[in-house]
Amino acid sequence: MEISAKHIKKSFSDTVALDGVSMEIPEGKIFGILGPNGAGKTTFIRILNQMILPDEGEIFIDGKSLCFSDVERIGYLPEERGLYKKMRVAEQILYFASLKGMDDKAAKKELDSWFERLEIGGWRNKKVEELSKGMQQKVQFIATVLHKPSLLILDEPFSGFDPVNAQIIKNEIVRLKNEGTTILLSTHNMNSVEELCDNISLIHKSKQILNGKVQEIRENYAGNKYQVVFSGYYDKFLTTLTPSFKILNQSAEGNKTIVQIELLQQLTTNDVIQYLMKSGNIVSFSQIIPSMNEIFIQAVQQHNKTLQNGENVENI
Repeated sequence: MEISAKHIKKSFSDTVALDGVSMEIPEGKIFGILGPNGAGKTTFIRILNQMILPDEGEIFIDGKSLCFSDVERIGYLPEERGLYKKMRVAEQILYFASLKGMDDKAAKKELDSWFERLEIGGWRNKKVEELSKGMQQKVQFIATVLHKPSLLILDEPFSGFDPVNAQIIKNEIVRLKNEGTTILLSTHNMNSVEELCDNISLIHKSKQILNGKVQEIRENYAGNKYQVVFSGYYDKFLTTLTPSFKILNQSAEGNKTIVQIELLQQLTTNDVIQYLMKSGNIVSFSQIIPSMNEIFIQAVQQHNKTLQNGENVENI
C-alpha cells in the first residue's frame, strides 16, 4: 500500500494540530513519523485511520482517495493499549479479526501461527488481566497484524517491552516489511528509527520540518567532522595541525589515539590524510555521521529559533 498525504490541515478550536503537512509513504517500506509530544503525529494517524477528518487536504491510497473500506486493510496499534481485561486471549484476538472482516477458520489458523511465533500459546485461554504488561503487548500486537494488513500503523510499539521481547517484535516488523507490508512507525526511540526506518518525517508544532530517507538525512547533517585513529605520538599530531583543523575530542585506546576533528576550511580528504600521516600510522579515517537523536534535537532547536525570529519555515 502506497500512501500520499497532500497539504493536510487540522485545527481544534484555536489550536493548530497540522499545518499543511504532506508526505509520501512508499509501499513496502518502514516510514517513521517523528516529533516531540504535541507535535501533531497522533492527529495525522487518526486522520489516516478516519477517526477524524482533515479541515483541508487529502490522503490517497494507491492513487485513490482514502475511503471507509480502506480501514479493513489497515492494522493500528495505538499508544494507549485497549484490551478487554475480562476476555480470554484467543477469543479477544478472534473478535478483533472478525471486525476486520476475517473468516473465522482463517483467523484461527493465523492465530495458531502467531502464538507459536511469539511463544505464547500457553496463554491462549488466560484472561487478559492475568497477563503481565509485556504479555498484553504481545497480544495486542497479534490482534493488530492477524488480518494481514497492507498498512501497519504502530504507535510506540516497544513501550513496556524488555530488550529481548523488543527485539522479537522488531524482527517481526522487519519480516512483515520484507513480505510487502507498508509500516508507519511513530516512536520517540531514535535508536529504533535508525535500526528500522527507511524514510522519516519530523513534525514539530504542526509543521513538517524534516522529510526524506534516513541515510540521506544523516549524511546531509554530517558536516566536516571526522574521526582519526592512529598509532603514534599525540604531541606530534598536535604539531601537524594547521588553522584548517580544530580538535573536538581526543582519547587513547591501548597504543592507539582516537581524535575527532573539524575542518574549518575547504580541504579534500586526501589533503587531510596527508597532513595526518606526518604524525604516525593512520589506522582508520572516517566521517562522523550524527545520530538521528542528535539530528532530531538540532532540527527542533533550529525550528524553534526560526520561529522566534519570525521567519517563515517550510521543510528545513
